[in-house]
Amino acid sequence: MNITGGISIDDPAIDLAVVAAILSSNEDIPIGEGYCFAGEVGLSGEIRPVNRVDQRIQEAEKLGFSTIFVSKYNKISLKNTFIKVKLVSKIEDVASELFE
Repeated sequence: MNITGGISIDDPAIDLAVVAAILSSNEDIPIGEGYCFAGEVGLSGEIRPVNRVDQRIQEAEKLGFSTIFVSKYNKISLKNTFIKVKLVSKIEDVASELFE
């Protein structure tokens, strides 16, 4: 992926957001403003867990997101959050949640 301005990203948790943007472009359907993504994507399309998922969920909620997509393999210990946490295991799960 080419990012204008030379920005470098070292966090693999951005993988899922990039894939969601590509899927959105391919389907020509915009992703809603309230969605957030945190997951690493493997070569076969599996969504891998990321570090500090509880912190990521809390931060997404603070920023006003209504839904966050994370790997179903993450161990989430948060309770009583207002943000909806979507647990996904494959890219196909994300696509079906976003575009069907």
